[in-house]
Amino acid sequence: MKDNILIDLSIELAIEIVELVKILKSKQQSVIANQICRSGTSVGANIHEAQYAHSRADFIAKFEIALKEANETSYWLLILYKTDYIDEQYYKKIENLCSRIKAALVSS
Repeated sequence: MKDNILIDLSIELAIEIVELVKILKSKQQSVIANQICRSGTSVGANIHEAQYAHSRADFIAKFEIALKEANETSYWLLILYKTDYIDEQYYKKIENLCSRIKAALVSS
């Protein structure tokens, strides 16, 4: 059950990040766009990879990477908010997804 919630949240996060990257690139902000695209989409990629882990240790390692990537995504979101590339409402929306994913990963 938790895995399905994580997958759903990670897909939702990746979609939000891809849309955000489109906005950032239109504002000529490629450096941070590339960074947040990598970290934000990596969360779901690692959660998906964990589903086919070849051992318990591999499963845990994938979740740990996903947690780190979610944390990095939160960092880039904060930078974008503090530099006025995104407004508070948009920041809170995506940050809420990151927080929910981090909480679910930690509890797993």
